[in-house]
Amino acid sequence: MNKSSIRKKILLLRKKKFLKNKSISSEKLLKFLKRKNLNKKIIGGYYPFNNELDILNILEIFEKKNYIISLPKIINNNKMNFFKWSLKEPLKINKYGIPETTSNRKIYPNILLIPLVGFDDQLNRLGYGGGYYDRYLSKVDDMHKIIKIGVGFSFQRVKKLPINKYDKKLDCIITEKKIIE
Repeated sequence: MNKSSIRKKILLLRKKKFLKNKSISSEKLLKFLKRKNLNKKIIGGYYPFNNELDILNILEIFEKKNYIISLPKIINNNKMNFFKWSLKEPLKINKYGIPETTSNRKIYPNILLIPLVGFDDQLNRLGYGGGYYDRYLSKVDDMHKIIKIGVGFSFQRVKKLPINKYDKKLDCIITEKKIIE
């Protein structure tokens, strides 16, 4: 099965099975991050869209623990960067209907929470197909180490994803049920 057909199948399943009240465990995530001995606490999150797993409660907890929060913003040439954001600040809707921060303060997260369309046990991810995260990671991986955490529902797991040379592997995947390392 190719990426496009896997993507369609999982997005349809996610729409049908969307679990509105499910969230990920902040305790499990914090324990995982503590093991990584991070000297900077800059989180790149996302604003949930299109039945993605809601991480706003996690971002709120991180903000209370003095982490710097940022959200992606699509810029020219189909690229994205991360910009500082607080849950108290307004958002605007981009051309894809995704909420983005209005901030222009670009920052470089050392922890990324990446929404998933699909994933496998080898820590490969399937996104929406635009390549935004893979391009971003290619650009900043040379600058500094980023912990890449995929976020999705457990039912989005597939046995094996087809991958190519542009796909970036994750460090872990967190679902409403467990962390896969």
